[in-house]
Amino acid sequence: MFDTGWVAVPAPDLAALRQLGERVRPLSAAAERVLPVPPAFAGLIPQGGLVRGSTVATGGSAATSLALALAGPATAAGSWCAVVGLAHLGLLAAAELGVALERTLLIAEPAPQEWAGTVAALLDAVDVVLVQPAQSITPTVQRRLVARARDRGSVLVQAGGRAEVWAALPDLTVTAGRSRWEGLGVGHGRLRARRVEVEVAGRRGAVRPRRAELWLPGPEGQIALAAPAAPVVGVVDGPAAPAVALRDAG
Repeated sequence: MFDTGWVAVPAPDLAALRQLGERVRPLSAAAERVLPVPPAFAGLIPQGGLVRGSTVATGGSAATSLALALAGPATAAGSWCAVVGLAHLGLLAAAELGVALERTLLIAEPAPQEWAGTVAALLDAVDVVLVQPAQSITPTVQRRLVARARDRGSVLVQAGGRAEVWAALPDLTVTAGRSRWEGLGVGHGRLRARRVEVEVAGRRGAVRPRRAELWLPGPEGQIALAAPAAPVVGVVDGPAAPAVALRDAG
C-alpha cells in the first residue's frame, strides 16, 4: 500500500509511476497555487512559498538540507514528494527537516536515456520532485519538463549539483553561503545547531536577491530565523543574475 510508509520505486518503471500518480494526486490541493515552506523562508521567497509550476535550484554549503527543508511543509500538509537518485540522502535528516516520509518516494537513479521520462512521469504524479541530474539537460527536454510541471502544478527542485547542466536558469535559486555548527566545546560536546547564510534570487519577483541567516536546524531542531531577511546591497532591478555554481552538500 502506498499510504503506509515511504516507497522505493525502481527506475524506470513508468507504468508504476503513472499508476501511483492516479492514487496520490487527489491528495494535493490543486486549487492552491503556492505550496507552503517553513515560516523562516517566508520573507525570502516571493509569494511566501513554492509556486506551483515553477523550477527551483538549491546550492552551496547546505544544498540538500535546503531542498528538504523547502519540501517538508508541503508533505506535512498532504502533498507527495519524489526524490530521484540522491543516493547520499539520509532519511533521518529528511524527517528532522520536516519531510513526511510516509509521503515520500525514493526513485533509483534512472539510466541517462530514461531520466527525462522518469522525471516527467513523477511531475504528473506528485507535487514536489527533487532531482540532481548528472548529465546536461537539452533545451528541448527542459522545456518539456517545465511545461509538464506548469500543466500539473508540480514543483521541480534541483537539490545541489551543477547549475550548468540546465539550458536555462530556474525560476528561483536558493543558495547557502557561510555556515557554522554550534555545540562542540574543546574536546567535548555534540553538534546541536547550524547557522546558515541563505540567499534567494531568481526571475520575476525574485530579481532583487534577499539574504537571511537561518537555523538549519536550530538547537531544538527547528528551522528558524537567526537574523532577519534583507535585500542584498548593491543589487538593482534588472535581468536575472548569471548562473551560479551549485555544489553538493548535506
